[in-house]
Amino acid sequence: MSESPTPAQPSHRRKRSLSRRGMIAAGGAVAAGAAITPMVFASTDSGETDNSTSGSGDSGTTPEKFPATRTKAAAGTGEATTAFAASYVGVRWSGANEGAAIRLADGDWQTLASGCATVEGGGTALVAAANATAYAVKAPSDIDGLHSLAIDTTDGPHRTFKVPSEPTRVRGVGYLSRPAWGADESKRYKDGKVNSPETYYPLQIITVHHTETPNNDPDPAATVRAIYEYHAITNDWGDIGYHFLIDEAGTVYEGRYSGDDGIPAFNPDGDLVTGFHSVGYNSGALGIALIGSLDQQAPTDAAKASLIRLIKVISRFKGLDPQARVTYTNPVTGTKKDTHTVGGHRDYFDTKCPGQVMYDLLAEVRAAAARR
Repeated sequence: MSESPTPAQPSHRRKRSLSRRGMIAAGGAVAAGAAITPMVFASTDSGETDNSTSGSGDSGTTPEKFPATRTKAAAGTGEATTAFAASYVGVRWSGANEGAAIRLADGDWQTLASGCATVEGGGTALVAAANATAYAVKAPSDIDGLHSLAIDTTDGPHRTFKVPSEPTRVRGVGYLSRPAWGADESKRYKDGKVNSPETYYPLQIITVHHTETPNNDPDPAATVRAIYEYHAITNDWGDIGYHFLIDEAGTVYEGRYSGDDGIPAFNPDGDLVTGFHSVGYNSGALGIALIGSLDQQAPTDAAKASLIRLIKVISRFKGLDPQARVTYTNPVTGTKKDTHTVGGHRDYFDTKCPGQVMYDLLAEVRAAAARR
């Protein structure tokens, strides 16, 4: 895989899942570069070992049902209709990085520009569709190859997933594993092969994002499934781009697939799986996305607390200083950049992500994550 990417369950079910899974307790420090094992990766705030499984494979599973994602693809400009109510529409194009536009039902035209998700040689956007069954897209002459995908992640026929029966944790931080938010692993495959084979590099930096989806989300797990569909299929990345996502209630979701060892984001040797969240700065960079739009409002207290705790435990585990400035070196391209250990997406790409308000809070997040 090259460095640069190429071209919920219902709320009642999510709450039931969370009741089984344990919540957040920061872990103690572990030497940098130490190999990760599920037991080591699940220690408590006191430094005592938590012998329950940190991943999703050893404590048994419970079958749970999630709505299957339904999609309808369209190519080119003009009108498109669907046989279902769409939660989102993903759009991808070549040429200028902005200028395409979408109109939902009888609404106004919305000009599209790449936000958190960025691609080379064009643009991409994920648009909340508010259950629309029709939309239209248009583009100026400097844009071509436009295609769109209507996405429904709430009302499709149910599929059964084997969800871990015991809490899943990252060094004490409770999270929902991929099965626990309904990740259809077949979407990682294209023409019978894994679309983006896993590569791993030592962790150097942590990048904070927002998803630019609506705030006050009533079903964030469904939004995670929509982002997965958009990243994996519309953007052809073969998976969701982030390593972790955090909703407004503070729930942490496992993102990019990293293997079957029950360890999110990392392999057993302690190296980070390469994601798709910051073009040119993906390898060795862990991406955490806050679900919602944080350009004009702050994250909820619960979301910010989970972000700080997640950064704290991963930084301690890997021997990083959240307040330091470092020289990031891309292990694939050799590109170097002086940056913060914990930065925002806009530090690496011309984007507003993670939103102005969230970006202004990063100094506070770094300081809190560095406290013992």
